[in-house]
Amino acid sequence: MIEEKAAGDCTKQWTYDRRIPLADQVYADLRRRIVTLELPPNCSLSRQDLSEYYDVSQTPLRDAIRNLESDGLLEIYPQSKTLVTRIDTSLIRDSQFLRTALEVEIVTLLAADPDKLKIAPVEESYERMKWSLRRKAGFEEFNRFDKEFHRNLYAAADKVRLYDLIDARSGQLDRIRNLHLRLKGESKPKKVVADHGAILEAILASDVEAAGAAMREHLSGTLKRLDTLRAQFPESFA
Repeated sequence: MIEEKAAGDCTKQWTYDRRIPLADQVYADLRRRIVTLELPPNCSLSRQDLSEYYDVSQTPLRDAIRNLESDGLLEIYPQSKTLVTRIDTSLIRDSQFLRTALEVEIVTLLAADPDKLKIAPVEESYERMKWSLRRKAGFEEFNRFDKEFHRNLYAAADKVRLYDLIDARSGQLDRIRNLHLRLKGESKPKKVVADHGAILEAILASDVEAAGAAMREHLSGTLKRLDTLRAQFPESFA
């Protein structure tokens, strides 16, 4: 069970890169902490605590919070409180529908393309995922390599801007994927690695039909467990 945290429990020391706009960095880090469930659904955030944690004024913090509200990850109550939203299953289904349509098309394009050299970064990401799984590095590292695998598929198809667009709107989906990794009685990371291997094998074999089917099966896994996730983590859902 993921426990609700008070604002003061959600902070720790943090450093930033002065070459990058503060609002962008605060947004990116807060978003990471929300989607990895470090800041769980219904976590109450104190703007004063966040300002001290990130060592920034209220202006960049306000901009970051507004962007996260637009992403559907924060809910702002003026002059009252700011909460991490509970997971909205209707938004998840919409995001997954769009992602599936794009990624099935991308892998079929790559399978049909005779130039397999462009797949090399995808293969490297796959090897890093297997390495992370073997050493039991933890959910956050494994998830980072998982996302890298998918981004490299888009890049190989010269569609990386579409990945960035989808990723920016996938906060709700990313949260249930992280819940799925924690689901009792299952080994989700092993299944992800196996699915990625099947996708990669089909692309390299130029098997268009198998590539599309493997990606569709892979992306359907978390939604198939949605009722189970709601039952095991009821406090996380709206």
